[in-house]
This record gives sequence, C-alpha cells and structure tokens, in this order.
Amino acid sequence: MSTEKYVYTFGGGVAEGNKSMKDLLGGKGANLAEMSSIGLPIPPGFTISAEVCKYYNEHDEQWQDGVEKQVQQGIHQLEELMDLTFGDAADPLLVSVRSGAAKSMPGMMDTVLNLGLNDQSVKGLARKTDNERFAYDCYRRFIDMFGCVVMGIDHDRFEEVIQKLKDEEGAELDTDLGVEELKELVDRYKAVYRKSTGYMFPQNPNEQLHYAINAVFGSWSSKRAKTYRKINRITGLLGTAVNVQAMVYGNMGDDCATGVCFTRNPADGTNELYGEFLINAQGEDVVAGIRTPQNISKLKEVMPKSYDELQEVTEKLEEHYQDMQDIEFTIQQGELFILQTRNGKRTGTAAIKIADDMVNEGLIDKEGAVLNLVNPGHLDQLLHPQLSQSDVDEKEIIGEGLPASPGAAVGKVVFSSEQAEKEHAQDHPVILVRIETSPEDVGGMSAAEGILTSRGGMTSHAAVVARGWGKPCVAGCDDIVINYEAQSFTNGEVTIKAGDWISIDGARGLVIKGQKPVEEPDFGDDFHTFMGWVDSLRDMKVRTNADTPEDAIRARKFGAQGIGLARTEHMFFGEERIKAMRRMIMAESDGERRKALKVLLPYQKQDFIQIFEAMEGLPVTVRLLDPPLHEFLPDDEEEIKALADDLQISVRDLNRKIRLLKEFNPMLGHRGCRLGITYPEITEMQTRAILEAAVHLKKEGKKVQPEIMIPLVGTAEEFIHQHEIVDHTAADVFALENEVVDYKVGTMIEIPRAAIVADKIAEEAEFFSFGTNDLTQMTYGYSRDDAGKFLETYMKEGILENDPFQTLDEEGVGRLVEIATNKGRKVQPKLKVGICGEHGGDPSSVRFCYNLGLNYVSCSPYRVPVARLAAAQARLKLNGEQQTENNNRRSELVSS
Repeated sequence: MSTEKYVYTFGGGVAEGNKSMKDLLGGKGANLAEMSSIGLPIPPGFTISAEVCKYYNEHDEQWQDGVEKQVQQGIHQLEELMDLTFGDAADPLLVSVRSGAAKSMPGMMDTVLNLGLNDQSVKGLARKTDNERFAYDCYRRFIDMFGCVVMGIDHDRFEEVIQKLKDEEGAELDTDLGVEELKELVDRYKAVYRKSTGYMFPQNPNEQLHYAINAVFGSWSSKRAKTYRKINRITGLLGTAVNVQAMVYGNMGDDCATGVCFTRNPADGTNELYGEFLINAQGEDVVAGIRTPQNISKLKEVMPKSYDELQEVTEKLEEHYQDMQDIEFTIQQGELFILQTRNGKRTGTAAIKIADDMVNEGLIDKEGAVLNLVNPGHLDQLLHPQLSQSDVDEKEIIGEGLPASPGAAVGKVVFSSEQAEKEHAQDHPVILVRIETSPEDVGGMSAAEGILTSRGGMTSHAAVVARGWGKPCVAGCDDIVINYEAQSFTNGEVTIKAGDWISIDGARGLVIKGQKPVEEPDFGDDFHTFMGWVDSLRDMKVRTNADTPEDAIRARKFGAQGIGLARTEHMFFGEERIKAMRRMIMAESDGERRKALKVLLPYQKQDFIQIFEAMEGLPVTVRLLDPPLHEFLPDDEEEIKALADDLQISVRDLNRKIRLLKEFNPMLGHRGCRLGITYPEITEMQTRAILEAAVHLKKEGKKVQPEIMIPLVGTAEEFIHQHEIVDHTAADVFALENEVVDYKVGTMIEIPRAAIVADKIAEEAEFFSFGTNDLTQMTYGYSRDDAGKFLETYMKEGILENDPFQTLDEEGVGRLVEIATNKGRKVQPKLKVGICGEHGGDPSSVRFCYNLGLNYVSCSPYRVPVARLAAAQARLKLNGEQQTENNNRRSELVSS
C-alpha cells in the first residue's frame, strides 16, 4: 500500500503546500496554497503533484498506486468545506481542473471548467441558484471544453453550432441567447460530441474528473507545449501539476464578472491596476478574445466595492511576493475570489521601471530587484529598434489596435504559423497576421518578427506570449478584416495581401503599410539607475567582441569594460587592403610577402589607433590572424581575372595556385598560430601595427592596454615560438620610437589539447581566453556551419538539451574550461582568464564562468548589458547558495 503523498489540499485558511514547492505543485498550485495560508479569498481545492504527470507520461497513461484514493479524499475534504456533494443531483459541487507547471506557460496546457454537471445536476443547479439560464450556460460550456480538451474535438465544430443558433435567433452575442435557446444548444453540443466520438456525453462526475485530469497530464506532451518549452528553453521539469478547485461563477448575472489584471502596467511599468474584465462571463471568455472585455478601470464604476477589494488584494500580494503579480479573479454576486496569482510577464521597459519603483517604494532591496525583477531577456528587448517617428505618414497607417507589446517589427505578411516558420527558415522577415492566436500558433509566433491580431485584448494569448518574448504585437485591431481564404486583410480602403510588407509599432498599436525604417532605442534614467545597481553588485568584468571603432564605441556606451576579442582578419577586406592581402598570399618569396605586408601595415596601424582610442584606458585583446589564407582569395571569375592582371600572371596559373591553397578541412588546417609559424613575417607585421598604434597614442597622453592573443595554440612550443616573435618585434618598435608600452601576450584556448596541457602553456602566457566556438566544435566534432542539419532533431529527440553553440556544454566543453583554468592558475595564481566565444553573452554560460572564477566574459556589443546583469545575478545566486550552505552547516553544528 502506497504511503507516498501525491495530493495536497488548500482552503479554509490552511494549506499543505506553500510557494516554495513550485517544482512539485507547479506555480499555480504553490501560489494557491500560499494565498490560502495568508487569508486571501481563494476557492478551496487540491493539487495533484507533477510527479503523477511524470509517471503518467512514462507509464502508458497510468497513475501511481494510491493516487486515485488521495484524489477522492481531496474531493471529500472539498465537499466538507463547501457543504456540497460532488455529483449531487439537487445541489452539486462543481470543480475546475487546471494545469500548472513550475514555470509559467500561458495557454499552453489545458483547462476544464464546470466539471460535475450532467443532465440531472444541471436542473438542480438551476433550482438552487434560481437561475436556469446560468445553469444551462455552464452546461453548454462544460460540454464544449470537455469535448475539446478531453476528447480532442475541434473547437470550431462547437463554434459553428453556436453561430448557427445565434443566426437563427438573431442574436449577436452569446449572452443574447435565452434559456430555451441554451437548452437547445446543449442538445446540439451533445450531438456534436456523440457524432465526433461515437459515445454519449459522460454523466458520471467521477469519470469526468478522471478523464479531465488525464487530459491535463497529456497536454504536457502536446506539440504546442513542447514547442513553447523549446523556444523558452524550459527544461528539467517533472511535468504539470493538476489543480482541482471548487467553481465560483462569473456568469450568474450582471452582478458577476471575471477578469485578469496585473498589479502594474506590464507594458510600461506604471504603478496602476492594469487589465480587463467581462460582466456575466467565465474566465476563458477574457483570454480567448471571443468578447471584447472592458478596461479594469471601469470595474470601479460598475462594482466599486469589488474594485476596492481587488485593489487591497493586489497590494497585499505585491508586498508578499515582492514582485508584480498577474491575477485571475472572479466576482460571484458581489463576492470577490482570487483564482490565481503568478509573477507577471512584462516588457523590458516595464521590468526596469518596476524594479526601480519597487526599490524606491521600499518593497524590495536593490539585491532583490537585480536578482528577481529583471531577467537578461528583458534587457535584450530594450536593445530592439523602434520605428522612426518622422518616417511614418499618417496616411500610411492602415489600422490602430492595442499596444500589446512594444518595439518595431517590419516584415512580409503571412496568415498561418506554418507559413511563418517556413519563411523564417529561409531568413525572410514576416509579420504573423491572425484573427486571434491560440497555443497552436506558438511556433509561428516565435518565427515572426511581430504579431498582429484583429481580435483580443491586452490579456489575450497573443499579447501575453508576445510580451513574454519581447516580440512587438498589435492586438485587437478591429480596423481590419482578415480573410484567410483570400490570404488578405483590408481596412475597407486598403487591401494587404500575403507577401506584402507592413510595419507595426507595438508601443503605439499602429499598423503601417510598407517597410519603414527603424532607429536605435534611447535608454532613459530608469535604465541607467538599474544598471548602476547591477554594476555595483557584480565583480566579474564584461568586455566586448569588436572589430571596428564603431562597434567599440557602441559597446562602451553599453558598458563594456574593454575588448576581449578584436578579430584582425575582418580588417583586410577593404578594396585596397584585400589587394595587398592577396598579393601577400600569392607571393613566391619572403621578399614579395614582406613587400605586400608593408602595404598592409599602415591600414592595420590606423585601425588599432581608432579602436584603442574608443577603448582608452581599458584593455584591448587583439587576436592575430586566424583563418586559412584561401578564405581571402576570390572565387568569382571577374575577380580572379582582375587579380591575375594585378599579379601579371595568367588566369590559368592563378586558378592553379588557388586550388593548391584550398583545404579539405580548413577548420583543422593551415590557420591560427600555424600561419604565424610558417610565415613569421605576418606575426611581425601585426605586432608592429598593434604596438606602433599603442606608442602613438601614449605619446598623445592617452592610456592604452594592448593584449596580443596567439590563436589556435595546441602546444606550449607553438606559443613560445610566437611569443618570441612578438617580444623581438616589440623591442624593435620601442627602440625606434624611443617609447615603451606595457603589453601582455596570451593565447586563445580553443583546442582540447591546449586545455589538457594548460599548465605548460601558462608558464609562458599572461592570460587565457577561451574561444568556446571552436572549442565546442572540436570537443563535439560538430561543424558549426553544418550542425544545423541535425541539431534540431537532436534537441527534439532529447539527445541534446540545448544547442551547444548557444549555451555552453558544461559537462564536456565546460569541463575543459575548468581543467584549463585550474591548471593554468596552479602555475600562475593570478593568471587572467576570460571567455570570448558566443557563449559570453548567454546568461547560463555567464553564470558557469562566474562560478569557475573567470575574470571576465566577452560578447557582442548588443549583449553587453545582458552579460552585465547575468554576471551580477551569478554573484548574488552563488552568495545565496553559499549562505544557505553555511546556514545548514551551522544548524548541524548547533543540533550536534
């Protein structure tokens, strides 16, 4: 007999769970338990743990022994609290069955409302409430939801039936249907159910409950839920919990309502109640966009007492959770009930303002704000471009809807998620245009640059998902009529077809014809205040990968503390430069090669002067030439002919030389330090350019910190060879210039062997910088350029959890980073160690680097603010974990 606990009850001011149990009870269940414990008006219920979902999906849709009994015990406790009986024909207890994972997945999993109704209990509900219309409205909703969610019947089949009945009766809205029409609708819905499934609609409430719980568990593995988790990198969860809760009704009449509200504006962070509600409705009506909801401010006019109670509850929730909350509520005959609370999804702009305001209001301290209220993705959103206001002509505005999620999006119109994904795969920017989105659209929403819907409010599916992702979205644009069959939409004057370009302004809710230019965002005082807190709380530096003065200036504006990677190969592609580079490559002798390099020297020197100036006072790590030489040679016939004329050789001879330089496996070929060893004059020229630039600026009174990085080292001997060339060249430069500049020489660890023998390399090197792009390629044996052909399948099949080129593989590549760092610092305790691969801007990779004790991470300019926040959060999390560990150790000592 099982003694495991799978069901956790809440209600009546007590609960068996709390907010810390999200992994087990899901966010919704944990918060329902918490709210019940702190005395908020929560309908009682119970939560079936996510462990049961995991077992269900792994054991042929079965429950563990003991779960059924615990569910029945939960129902009995609910009956006692509500003084009602589940399945009673005269006065039935009805329940909702809702999902709730540990991480919020809005709209991705299933819900069933009004469960427990049947042909007999609907009559009892009508008599008990003296509201026959309400009872049959609940019953038709239940048949619809049960049919769709549990039995997989297409929702459109029910929609067609109700629309036909409304047309017959001349009714515009669902609420215009009377009692007799709703009874007729129930019969028609049951006919749809019977025709679709081959079964009569189930009348046993316990059977209904069992099937509904299974449906919620099953929705965890639905295509839309899997897609959402993949897009949002949600991994490691057991599954979804299931919340069974006593029903409260927002559809009993005009003194009832249902709604969704945020304790602050999730678009811009303003401290005001923000949301929508519907009178005489159930919760699904609000988010589905079937009826146009009213702004939450109107609730103060129609139900002032309930509005004041809601305001009081929201303040209490913010104080308790120390975060902006997203709340679902129902008002039943003037009585307020809270159905759910969770930390609200918000835009980057809102996140920053909310964090600043909550610190100023004393609700949270700076550490808590940095750690919990803003995530790296929010900062990423702030870097998105905006539409240039001066380039938008009022005459070009073809629609105005709700400003559901800010930012500018420009793309070609598509009307289906499938088409959006197809176009995205070909790198075509698209705007997904839908009447309303549903969870099935998440793939297309992710692929699109922005989203436009003609129906739905600020809390509709499209709005909530878009805000969470930082996607521009205009929702509820009823200025336009969408025709899926014709693949077009129109505002009555202008018709836009699939493939036409439009621009949307998610901050103002505008839809604009054509491609409009965008401009860089402007950061306000809130941003700078918050990032000041971030920088005061982090102790790992953040540099940038920058190859041009423009990138260096931009990165410094974003808070970069130096350059961790300047790739010199990108400096050879100007018209005159590439000619000299190609002459150098095709040279037949050292003399010819040095002659060509002499032409390149002033170009390189000027580049370094500009980059050093942009980063004055900060370290700049310059990587010497890395790619194989054939990458600089032409493959176009006209360019080959022009080069042959320049070199005064035949096209035939030139083609032969180009073929000789081609490599079967260039990634592992003649590149990096191997070039410098074969052609030491290349290393000499680049070193001279770097140090002459540094001397030039020092003579002008400017502080420069050059760091010369030897690429692709696999042995200590390779590094020593190149280090000696750098030092000899430096001595020549300093003697000629009569000036000395401090410089460092280090290496990029990007070959597994270099990590293994890092202690030997560290005897000579002054710094290590991990090139995790190549290190990942060589460790996995995956070509980054070709891995896209199979990585998608690998992640889908669970062979890989993440794309290792986006998120550092801690178990393999990360282990090499750890080995090299430890070995290097064993020889040189103060060895400077950083990372300059793409992973330097990935938050989870940044945290890994911080925990290893790296001095800095380096990333692209636009990811610098993201990395700054990730570094601060890594420190706060590590400190928190260590404090917990210390506290636990202290408790053990005290108890012993």
